[in-house]
Amino acid sequence: MSKQWDWHIIKRLDWYIISKFLGTFFFSIILILGIGIVFDLTEKMDDFYEYQLSAKDIIFGYYIYFIPYYMNMFSPLFIFISVIFFTSKLAGNSEIIAMMATGMSFRRLMWPYLFSAIVLFLMLFFLAGYIIPPASGKLLHFEDQYISHFTNDNARNIQMEVEPGTILYMETFRLNYNMGYRVSLEHFEGKTLQMRITADRIGYDSAYNWHLENYTRREFNGLYETLTRGARLDTIIPMQPEELFITAEQAQEMTNPELKAYMDRQRQRGTGNLQAFEDEWHKRFSAPIGAFIMTLLGVTMSCKKVRGGMGKNLGIGITLSALYILFTTVSTTFSVSGAMSPFMAAWLPNFIFLAIGTYLYFQVRK
Repeated sequence: MSKQWDWHIIKRLDWYIISKFLGTFFFSIILILGIGIVFDLTEKMDDFYEYQLSAKDIIFGYYIYFIPYYMNMFSPLFIFISVIFFTSKLAGNSEIIAMMATGMSFRRLMWPYLFSAIVLFLMLFFLAGYIIPPASGKLLHFEDQYISHFTNDNARNIQMEVEPGTILYMETFRLNYNMGYRVSLEHFEGKTLQMRITADRIGYDSAYNWHLENYTRREFNGLYETLTRGARLDTIIPMQPEELFITAEQAQEMTNPELKAYMDRQRQRGTGNLQAFEDEWHKRFSAPIGAFIMTLLGVTMSCKKVRGGMGKNLGIGITLSALYILFTTVSTTFSVSGAMSPFMAAWLPNFIFLAIGTYLYFQVRK
């Protein structure tokens, strides 16, 4: 009977910790998002006024998508700060000592924290991979239309493998006319060039139908060459004009399956500029995993009662959060410059902070 009573006590303590963890996290993230919206609105008020946007347009066209996007961005850091805050409070009130008095080990104390971290990991993973991308598309469209205007109607120096063995070169393509200039289309069998078509212009008709204007076609058969010239040549190229204008910002608009399929297709085509898409892909996995690392760090740093209350722990937590942000930013910069792979740029901060958390965990257990 005593063991059963003890089990009920421990279960109650588990739910107590879980409710404190998740409650503190959601309260703090809502608070910081509210502050962020106020500052963002102040900064963008001139843009909204210039286009005479109504309150309804601003709220339902922008901020309704702003909230989940930035909630996902700041969540790992606020997981850390939340754990520091409420665990320091538990330690300061001697509640952790009381839990240990029931026979609960430090390892056992980590279970409700782990459960809460799993809940937040699943939330962040599905937010980042499946829910936020469609919302980000509308957010970016709003920013492009009313704020930053980052889209471009001209693409230059295009080179891609449109299908196996077929390489397309294009000096310029103008989306508003669906027309490209100074074009070369080459077909290889293995490493042997079989056919080359050059043209002054290439135009998009519909689906995968394109036409070449003022073209020259050369077919190679060993030492022999067949030359054909003409004013117009209709052909099928498995490519649409919009694929030439996918920007780095649009990586955020793709769900995980869409992003993976896009990167695979572009690699097959020989497109080399996939840095932003690879960075986004790895961040969608590294950031949710950060929920476990930040939880581990937060518990091990704040579970002991210290003089001066929680202020010291909160100060250390904010400092580590700032270091985490700085390190993540610096590693991303290295990735953009090519000094570091996208995988290492996204995961290196987690590896380092996991090592710190593991060290502190074993120190606390002793």
